[in-house]
Amino acid sequence: MPSAVRFAGPLPLLFALCALAAAATAAAVDPRSQVAGVAQVVEAHYHDPARGREIADGLRADAAQGTFDALHDPRDLATALTGRLRPLDRHFAVRWSPEPASAPGRQEGSPASSAPPLDRSRRGNYGVRRVEVLPGNVGYIDLRQFAHFDFEAPEPPARRAIEAALQLVAHADALVIDLRGNGGGSPAMVGYLASAFTPRGADIYNVFHAREGTTSEAPDDWYPTPRLDTPLYLLTSARTGSAAEAFAYTLQNAGRAIVVGERTAGAANPGAEFDAGHGFRVFVSTGSPVSPVTGRNWEGDGVPPDVAVVPADALSTARMLALEAMLERGPPDAEAVDARWVLEALRAQAAAVDSAPFEDYIGGYGSVAVGTRDGRLFLRNGRRPPQDLMPLGDDLFAVADDPSLRVRFERDARGRVAALETLGSDGRASRFRRGG
Repeated sequence: MPSAVRFAGPLPLLFALCALAAAATAAAVDPRSQVAGVAQVVEAHYHDPARGREIADGLRADAAQGTFDALHDPRDLATALTGRLRPLDRHFAVRWSPEPASAPGRQEGSPASSAPPLDRSRRGNYGVRRVEVLPGNVGYIDLRQFAHFDFEAPEPPARRAIEAALQLVAHADALVIDLRGNGGGSPAMVGYLASAFTPRGADIYNVFHAREGTTSEAPDDWYPTPRLDTPLYLLTSARTGSAAEAFAYTLQNAGRAIVVGERTAGAANPGAEFDAGHGFRVFVSTGSPVSPVTGRNWEGDGVPPDVAVVPADALSTARMLALEAMLERGPPDAEAVDARWVLEALRAQAAAVDSAPFEDYIGGYGSVAVGTRDGRLFLRNGRRPPQDLMPLGDDLFAVADDPSLRVRFERDARGRVAALETLGSDGRASRFRRGG
């Protein structure tokens, strides 16, 4: 991904100077000569030499016809070139940024000019956004990047981050890895994370074909304790791209994971940025993967989901699939009850189950109070924080944040709510009389 430009100094003056610099650079740019520079970069570095030359010749022909002549602002030219190239390879991108220049009165080597660039990978915890165990013992990892690491480096932080995430869900009965906001990253991380769920040495990894030869996405070092039988679900969206697609494509075609969500971006070919002169840089695909399972890749097509749902519903759908898979395995009775209760709560939430009027339930039940907030029923026991209740039907509710807990309201002979009972999937129960 392009690096963000960092600025220092008084902001109004700085933005004014940057605007003047950008305008001056824009006026100096000749669109035809700049397109020629971009075309040369594509021809020199695209993974398929013949195809690279064809793409470059097409750019040159467009420039000769005057297609880009009106685009004297380099930002507009960069956007137009990206739009022209992106349909030919989803990784193509042209960007422009002002070339470095010393601000008036600033000496080279001063703190503002020598400040290190922002380490976005470290600040993003190497892609690991969130890790938790969801009700029903379903592990969840929200992974926003496949951060790079060197297998030969001592204690690489990106590798340690993903290992820590896997350790936190080591006792989960099923796993969900969320790739809906993951735009890609490093093949090294793809191979290593895939090895956490597949047999050592499995012939499932993409082989990248480049001008210099071929390389495999198989890891140089395998995850030591792979989970081969744990149900695994991958969440995808149209934002899921590149290395994230490689991970989903590999595990889906190996029969190891179920992909839930929508078709991914379709950007298969990895590459790098190259200088095209005058502040222009071009991301060019320098390799193309081939799966040993399918004999092809996902460029342009994306990875199709096994279960197609809108991205917003992907997590709840995957959780239900995971709980169903767990129950099909016939777990011990106590675990089965817990999983079934959570599954029933998720299904009720998806179906928007109705309840009797809230007025039937509102009131005091000894130390327990039932009321409403934000259109939902809640229960509060003493000074404890209130817990929202989700209707399951027939005067039965689940605790929204913990569906392994339920509340059942009891009615008297005249149909009025007279008591409530709190229930736990482990068999715990307490009864509270209304007004008692």
